Amino acid sequence: MTFRLAPYSKQNICFLCFLFLIYFGCPSTLSAQPLSRIEIPSSFNPVGSGARALGMGGAFIAVADDATAASWNPGGLVQLERPEVSVVGAYFHRDEDLDFGTNPEGNGSQSVSKSRLNYMSAAYPFSLWGINMVVSANYQNLYDLTREWNFVLKQSSDTLNFTEDIDYDQDGTLSAWGLAYSVQIMPRLSFGVTLNFWEDGIYSNEWDQEVVQSGSGTFAGNRFTFDSRSDDEFSFSGFNMNLGILWNVTGGLNIGVVLKTPFTADIRHKSSFSSSIKFPDLPANDSSFSDRSTLSEDLDMPMSFGVGLAYRFSDSFTASLDVYRTEWDDFELKDSTGNKISPISGLPSSESDVDPTYQVRMGAEYLFIQPQYVIPLRGGVFYDPAPAERSPDHFYGFSVGTGIGIDRFIFDIAYQYRFGNDVGSSILQDLDFSKDVKEHTVYGSIIIHF
Repeated sequence: MTFRLAPYSKQNICFLCFLFLIYFGCPSTLSAQPLSRIEIPSSFNPVGSGARALGMGGAFIAVADDATAASWNPGGLVQLERPEVSVVGAYFHRDEDLDFGTNPEGNGSQSVSKSRLNYMSAAYPFSLWGINMVVSANYQNLYDLTREWNFVLKQSSDTLNFTEDIDYDQDGTLSAWGLAYSVQIMPRLSFGVTLNFWEDGIYSNEWDQEVVQSGSGTFAGNRFTFDSRSDDEFSFSGFNMNLGILWNVTGGLNIGVVLKTPFTADIRHKSSFSSSIKFPDLPANDSSFSDRSTLSEDLDMPMSFGVGLAYRFSDSFTASLDVYRTEWDDFELKDSTGNKISPISGLPSSESDVDPTYQVRMGAEYLFIQPQYVIPLRGGVFYDPAPAERSPDHFYGFSVGTGIGIDRFIFDIAYQYRFGNDVGSSILQDLDFSKDVKEHTVYGSIIIHF
């Protein structure tokens, strides 16, 4: 979720109201505001997990031959021949170079780093009535909402001039527990489903946002200082499914199809806000305000689907291609008053113009096969746009990966670089805002076969 900068944030609205209330001698009747915008600083688009898949650029829908298939294409789980467990850890570092065209004093680089558990699973293949099947239990961290910004903005008019320091801190994650089942319905065709329960697990399924603003200035010739603090907590719960098909067209060619169903998430929003203003020359006009509220809101999460191709040229070399679409025009928030809002732009749904996005991912894997071990080399490139008002923001990237497989143990590691230039311009348009983003991600995973 993104706060709206001066003069649009809740803090500044309350602050300016204080000034005018004091100036005109009116009582305060301010109340908390509902959630209006959601921003996921990492990739918006729903993808799967695993260091192997990341190393191949995320082009894994038609490969999906390990336990992470439950997150990419559960139809591929049936390729597992032995029980296995897996654990995936992730680390990222993001740099955002902010540019406020109307307020260059706010320009500068902001950065944040985080490490989390990305995925874990246990899968068990078996045969029933001569039909191959696999069941698995999974936990996946899908979205990371961590962001830290600190900058200064100045505002100036005939009667009001002030400088404010803004400290914005957001932290949280959205994850899902999963139960997956895959069945071989024909010798070359399999189907699978993953049931995703978006509830508290290893991490709480929530994000917290804290905004602290302080500054000083003059109003109608009178000096003042002010400070405000906003704390918002958002919990998230819901249920959806991943449906997948894997078709082995020939000995070397696979086609994969996956559908991730839309769902409505329940949002519980706890908000607290406090603000104070002091006039050194007119202490009788000093004032303060505080407010607390709890709101219930509904968030419609969009449907997404993708098609993948993978071709195994030999036992050592595989190449893959994925195309994936997400229906972000159906991403909609219904607030506690019944208003329908686009969480991408913060505009009423009837006024918003957000298009679906298309990901394109290409990757390859080459295996150096030795009697005692296997060493893979992987690489990939991708286009991973983020939804935005009028047209998507363009993000691109590449990845590389390697590892080693020894007996029952497989260790994989992958690095991904994702970047976007002049993105975010469809928000904060009155401030002529844009940013350049550079994100570095490392995945490490362990798979044990039994």
